[in-house]
Amino acid sequence: MTAATEPTAPARREKSRRRTVAKALGATVLGLGIAAAGGYVWLDQTSDVRNTGVADCASVRAEGGSAEDLRAVCSTIGEMTAAWDRNDADAYGTAFTENATYTTFVGTYYSGRRDLTEAHRALFSGFLKGSKLADSFLGARFYGGDVAIVTSRGDRYDGDRPHELSKTQTYTLVRETDGRWRIASFHNTKRQSVFERVSFLFDPATEPEAER
Repeated sequence: MTAATEPTAPARREKSRRRTVAKALGATVLGLGIAAAGGYVWLDQTSDVRNTGVADCASVRAEGGSAEDLRAVCSTIGEMTAAWDRNDADAYGTAFTENATYTTFVGTYYSGRRDLTEAHRALFSGFLKGSKLADSFLGARFYGGDVAIVTSRGDRYDGDRPHELSKTQTYTLVRETDGRWRIASFHNTKRQSVFERVSFLFDPATEPEAER
């Protein structure tokens, strides 16, 4: 390098300064990333629910309705679960009314028994093949003798049953003219545990009474 092209002292200092700034920024970004990851892990580990429900549907706390009606409602949900566990789409569909609605946790909406049955036929022969369902029941309410709403935590799984159930579900059941209870509407919501925990930290008044 000739004297004409050799960097001047100010240029060398500027280059060194830029390297120092770049290293500092890199270290800051890395530190923030580590802190964010640690914070996420802490939020995830402290987001367990207290109200986990009960395994036996028939023993759930029910409002209105008779013990016989509760057993009948639980029997319908049990038959639906057993059909899923066998990957039997036709038996699964019979647990629902002809005009039932079905909303999955990803927001997919099915209208009518035929629609949801054929969708599950495809699912049971595809990526849900061999899967099973888990439920833990939160409560049941009866309205006017022929309508029941059952809430639960639930999940699908392969292998061992999961300890923590990641979804919250609402079943609306009706007693039809043949005397049988069937599911008229099903709604499934994926629990976003970290976001839920953050919302409770920012505004504790939003936390459900059962979780305080």
